[in-house]
Amino acid sequence: MPLISVVISTYNTPEYLEKVLWSYTVQTETNFEIIIADDGSDNRTAQLLNFFKNNTKLQIKHVWHEDKGFRKTVILNKAILACAADYILMTDGDCVVRNDMLFVHLNNRKQGCFLSGGNFKLPEVTTKAVTKQVILSQQCFTKNWLLANGVSSRGKLFKLTCNGVLEKLLNKFSPTKATWDGNNASGWKKDILAVNGFDERMHYGGEDREFGERLINYGVKAIQLRYSTKGLHLFHTRDYVHDNLIKHNNEIRELTRKHNIYKTAYGIIKAD
Repeated sequence: MPLISVVISTYNTPEYLEKVLWSYTVQTETNFEIIIADDGSDNRTAQLLNFFKNNTKLQIKHVWHEDKGFRKTVILNKAILACAADYILMTDGDCVVRNDMLFVHLNNRKQGCFLSGGNFKLPEVTTKAVTKQVILSQQCFTKNWLLANGVSSRGKLFKLTCNGVLEKLLNKFSPTKATWDGNNASGWKKDILAVNGFDERMHYGGEDREFGERLINYGVKAIQLRYSTKGLHLFHTRDYVHDNLIKHNNEIRELTRKHNIYKTAYGIIKAD
């Protein structure tokens, strides 16, 4: 039985997913499984996953459905049901993680809580420089490498370089609210099932936050961990962003907050 199930969402970006998977081959915590929540990718992703299954020690399940447009919430719900562990980390197929990511999440997990992590966004030039070699060596998480490969010294590098007392202080006093962010958040499977997973009416734009808001309505406390969980968010464009769909999502979120809703009728189990 794995200690933690890692749900990684993806759609037709095998060149990014490959980098992400290499980062999980060097995790200090080794008792985990990976669930690929695939929103309809073509055969390149399946071929990539077969390579990792055959050439690494990663335990990978591929949860896929047909491409019918943006249906991330639907495939995430299917992936949740495929998780064998009692504890689940959710992240994206464009987030390369440091080798202590799983250890930090497991070491900080608490009953009745979920953990809100963070990521450091890379510019395009730096993203191209992130290779298998610098992931395995962990060079890409060092200040010198990042500065030498296109990251501005005026950026928020302290998000990656802080540790010890400073890291804990930043978590405690951060003005950023602890929320469920799809690229780095973890919680108990029993709590996720209790709120019925993700609302499948929702498209891109706040669908993760709404899920977290329902967890909080259920009584789950959000713990800030954004300065302890180190990840690199690879650069990409977002052609799937549509203002009318974001407005639709915001209306659902407003109802969730107004009526203190914790269990969606449009999630893993559908209402009659």
